[in-house]
Amino acid sequence: MGAFDTLRIAGSALGMHQTWLDTLAHNIANINTVRPTSEAAFRPQYVVASAQAGGGVGVARIVEGSAEGRLEQAPDNPMADAQGFVRAPDTDLASQMSQLVMAQRGFQASVQVTKQAQEEYAAALQIGRG
Repeated sequence: MGAFDTLRIAGSALGMHQTWLDTLAHNIANINTVRPTSEAAFRPQYVVASAQAGGGVGVARIVEGSAEGRLEQAPDNPMADAQGFVRAPDTDLASQMSQLVMAQRGFQASVQVTKQAQEEYAAALQIGRG
């Protein structure tokens, strides 16, 4: 492993976790988005991570969830159909929040690895100057 591989690998993890956090925030912000039954439901996004050649992790792709969603009874909603239904996303808030905690912890761990590597490289430079 090269001298700066630790920083490169931790940096790739930071990028992947940031993308994951962004998609989770997008999903959570739209968890109550309803649409008429004639339209597709809000489609949550899911990050698919992959290992990178030479180490590290990246975002392979972002997959969208089902456009079918679920029907909710909301007769007072102006978008409701004749039977009083609207289309809501099929997104589980508990699952999204659990994933949010995991993504935050992964991001924090990557930050710690980056800080530690920077401190070690700085110490090595000081030894070289000494």
